[in-house]
Amino acid sequence: MSGKNNMRRLHSFHEWFLVLACLVNSLSGQALAAPKRVVSTFLCTDEYVFRLLPAGRIAALSYEATDRRPVVSTIADAATGIRAIRPSTETVLALKPDLVVMYAGTNLRLHTNLKKAGIAILDVPWANSLTEVRQVTQMLGKELGVPDKAAALLAGMDRKIAAAQARAPRPPVSTIVYEPRGYATVQGVTKDVMTVAGMVDVAPPKALTRTGTLPVEALIAVSPELLILGGEAKSGSGRAYALLHHPALRALEGKSHMAFADLTPLLCPGPWSLDGAAPLGKLAREARALARSRGRAY
Repeated sequence: MSGKNNMRRLHSFHEWFLVLACLVNSLSGQALAAPKRVVSTFLCTDEYVFRLLPAGRIAALSYEATDRRPVVSTIADAATGIRAIRPSTETVLALKPDLVVMYAGTNLRLHTNLKKAGIAILDVPWANSLTEVRQVTQMLGKELGVPDKAAALLAGMDRKIAAAQARAPRPPVSTIVYEPRGYATVQGVTKDVMTVAGMVDVAPPKALTRTGTLPVEALIAVSPELLILGGEAKSGSGRAYALLHHPALRALEGKSHMAFADLTPLLCPGPWSLDGAAPLGKLAREARALARSRGRAY
């Protein structure tokens, strides 16, 4: 009996050894496959690459990641220690990347040249909803060899969604987002974040121009509960911002809650876009409180 027991133990040991060997080989293969020198060539891929990879695996980000004239990135301060480039074929090739992350459809000449040079390229699709943000994040986590980091980003996004929804005004606050030059077209992830924060876009589609701008007269005619001015509170920095300080907007005083807001998290769709939900939700609650104090019923 003792001989048989020893044989069973030996057989069991071999089985566990084979399982362990397969696991080690699998993990080693993943480690070898994970890119070690990644270059990102576009602001919206910069946002992802910086959050998913340690600095040691990032060969370069685009100059927009840390640009301060103007600041268009949510990582402008955090990414200052990473090389920033204006992506050209020569610049990217000189970095000897094993993967270049690009937004699909951007910088076609660079894309063609890198492909001819045999450089691995990861084309990232644009996310038009929070559902697609989830899909893109999971895809990047897999391709960059960091699925756990991707899962953590999405978990953080879900916590922000839950927190914003718990405090969102109901019914949603009628809102117009008015940006430099009068742009007022809201769609995609921005619209989803507004919904999470308790807002509904009421910019009249028929009043929008072909380029998506809204004349001041049409804005005043709508008189939304909340007017979000997506630019600088101080005028004089550029002609594009002048419309946000148009004297005619004074006609909305006593009718709409007007406030300047930093919309940088919404420029590129990603888990970080939900960083905008809390401040937008605060504005929505302020607007609803003011509307009720003025006798509006909901």
